[in-house]
Amino acid sequence: MNWKTLNMNVLGRQLRRSPLLRTKSRGLASSAYTDPAREQGPAVTSTPNDLTPQQRKLLEAALRVDQAGEIAANWIYHGQHAVLRGDKRTGELIQVCNSISLQRNEGLTEMQEMWDQEKKHLQVMDKLQTQHQVRPTLLTDVAKVAGFGLGAATALMSKEAAMACTEAVETVIGEHYEDQLKELDAMSTTHPSIPLLKDIIREFRDDELEHLDIAVENHAQRAPAHALLSAVVGAGCKVAIELCKRV
Repeated sequence: MNWKTLNMNVLGRQLRRSPLLRTKSRGLASSAYTDPAREQGPAVTSTPNDLTPQQRKLLEAALRVDQAGEIAANWIYHGQHAVLRGDKRTGELIQVCNSISLQRNEGLTEMQEMWDQEKKHLQVMDKLQTQHQVRPTLLTDVAKVAGFGLGAATALMSKEAAMACTEAVETVIGEHYEDQLKELDAMSTTHPSIPLLKDIIREFRDDELEHLDIAVENHAQRAPAHALLSAVVGAGCKVAIELCKRV
């Protein structure tokens, strides 16, 4: 585990155990797209027209890959559920919700809540993609199949391997969101949608780091060949990110 990954693990634990940060990370920026009372104004209905061609390209790539990532994340949970739903304890953790939960429910188990958060992430990313007129990746179907396959395969290995999959994926996503925020910080525009987008990315980053911490607490690092599994899954995620930016 390199220093950057270690820092992500530490940050995830800090966010997980801070009630103030856990509360602030939910339902604020993203509620601009999930709360009908707030879905108005240029920040959520229009896209900047003062970006340079390079900045526009950066924005489109960011939203394209983020949307694809949320699609893959949801299908990873589908794959895990398909395999582990028969297990009494784990089945309760990743059971499918009949509707998207947009508010925190303290009665939900941790992994069910993680899946609900990923569903909300995807809902928001779909709206951002439409708002900013970004073409979705051509690899959407690939993301679904690969996500389901990864979730099912690691769940078939063991419950710990499924958690190790989550740990590896969320580590890469946390790093990706950090890099994305730096790129967006350099974007010069007076349009209110970009500050809102950065706030949403920060919120989702905090959610993903919390998922990482939950995976570690649920024995991800006890998975067989943990280091190898993490390296393979992490490398696959990085390749997918680069492909979805371009295709």
